[in-house]
Amino acid sequence: MVRSSLVVGVVSVFALASGAAAAQEHEHGAAAAEKLGTVHFATSCRAAAQPSFDRAVALLHSFEFGRAIAGFDATLKADPSCTISYWGIALSRWGNPFAVGAKPAAAQQQGRAAIERAKASPPKTDREKAYVDAASKLYADFERTPQTPRVIAYRDAMAALAARYPDDTEASIFYALSLAFAADPSDKTYVNQKKAGAILQSLFAKQPDHPGLAHYIIHSYDVPPLANYALEAARRYAKIAPSAPHALHMPSHTFTRVGYWQESIDTNIAAAAAAKREGSTGEELHASDYQTYAYLQTGQDREALRVRESLPEIFGRFNAAAAGSAAPPSAAYFALAAIPARYALERGDWKAAATLEPRQSAFPYTEAMTYFARALGAARLGDAATIRASIDALLQSRDRLTQANETYWAEQVEIQRRGAAAWLALVEGRKQDALAEMRATAEREDATEKSAVTPGPLAPARELLGEMLLQMNEPAQALREFATTLRKEPNRFRAVAGAAKAAAASGNRVAARTFSDQLLKICAKADTPGRPELQLARQSVTRSGAR
Repeated sequence: MVRSSLVVGVVSVFALASGAAAAQEHEHGAAAAEKLGTVHFATSCRAAAQPSFDRAVALLHSFEFGRAIAGFDATLKADPSCTISYWGIALSRWGNPFAVGAKPAAAQQQGRAAIERAKASPPKTDREKAYVDAASKLYADFERTPQTPRVIAYRDAMAALAARYPDDTEASIFYALSLAFAADPSDKTYVNQKKAGAILQSLFAKQPDHPGLAHYIIHSYDVPPLANYALEAARRYAKIAPSAPHALHMPSHTFTRVGYWQESIDTNIAAAAAAKREGSTGEELHASDYQTYAYLQTGQDREALRVRESLPEIFGRFNAAAAGSAAPPSAAYFALAAIPARYALERGDWKAAATLEPRQSAFPYTEAMTYFARALGAARLGDAATIRASIDALLQSRDRLTQANETYWAEQVEIQRRGAAAWLALVEGRKQDALAEMRATAEREDATEKSAVTPGPLAPARELLGEMLLQMNEPAQALREFATTLRKEPNRFRAVAGAAKAAAASGNRVAARTFSDQLLKICAKADTPGRPELQLARQSVTRSGAR
């Protein structure tokens, strides 16, 4: 029976400064140590290799994949018989399990090679062999077998492993992780996420300094109805593993879900700075996208502009072939497309949105964001030709994704295409067609979940429906759509401002004052005088107070 991670011998995982030699890396006291949390993964390896292995697993738990691989390699140098290290390398090669989409063939080849090396020199215990066998499910016949059944096979293998070794807390943690990332994004009961969260929360009460527990709780509850359950983990994760850039960023997933914008800004400033120091440019761009989104929700447009203007310098340092971080290359291209589009759309700068220039990449859904933003901007300018051209480009992106079996992203782009088509119908005077198409688009978006790569959609479909209803002089219906948006996207600037405008237009003074007050509180640090919506909210509150 495997001993619990709570036994004597659990070590707090530190590493010396990056310039130290691997053999000296784990001797305490020589240099300023980094903090990665407390992890102990029991192995049959030599005692001298165990601290190195524990550190590598701690890095793996924080999705610092490149550094984790280096750590497992260092363990093998210390003890060539510690072949469970190849399991850790194989999982690290898989990369971020929450990154939606097919894993690169090269990474899968490397992962399978690590599995083959582990099986060529099998670990010494049945438990360690079970870990290797479970990880092998991710890579089995990957050239011909779709990714989803392989992920499910891995989840089921981890379930069996955790059941067989109930005292192995690491088995339970990795099983819970597999439950969370294997969850069907269309399952609105969130049964797998809830099951994962229950396992992790129970263990977190006993191991409050474990990085994986805090990290995976945030991911498990990264859906609107469950996000509040992750707040404690979100507030603690950055303190548990401050030396991991991703640990500094991850709390913002929860803060975004509950509309805690300043907390998201603060943690992403720290995350971007740490990622820059580590040379993790993809992670830096990813944190910058979340940071920009939060700035824009609070009306801090000058700060958002500063981030947008920093993109050329940041992307100039990006190397897609660099050692892996939590943010895969696709996340870098996503941020590069999303940040300028958000900056234009959130501020209602329709001309800027309509003239955005797409950047070609290997990820069609990143280009699609630019075309979607162009369509929305052109719609407000009455430019039907640009909308049609954008719809054609979205159709091409969707088809490329469909052909590549990227079903999730194909659906997201189709939602954007249909939303653009709805606004084209409005520009062309086909109001009822526009409304029907926009309602269908909103229902389609409601049936999906956002990817972890983004803090939120460029423009939520129900929010767009509310704005369309306002243009059609249907403020009471618009108010309902804005309110529905806010249940999923709390404290979103455009939804709150839209609700205030719709309430005022429909004669609901109490609701108008409530939403105006809410907007001013959200935007306590906003630019002055700020956007027209903020100026209107101030006037509304002043008039209401004068009565």
